[in-house]
Amino acid sequence: MNEIIFIVEDAPEGGYSARALGESIFTEADDIKSLHEKVRDAVGCHFDQESAPKIIRLHFTREEVIAV
Repeated sequence: MNEIIFIVEDAPEGGYSARALGESIFTEADDIKSLHEKVRDAVGCHFDQESAPKIIRLHFTREEVIAV
């Protein structure tokens, strides 16, 4: 695996939640810097060194509601 993608969303209680596409990896953090650290740690725990992805991509999404 060369790359892994995480979908990052604003957490309802504040901060961020991130889940990997195609893998059972989920983590949460209060700020972006902590999120980077926690995502790296989660990926390192999930894969052994030989099969770990070389690139971690974070895709930020944000939901907005518009009243009509």
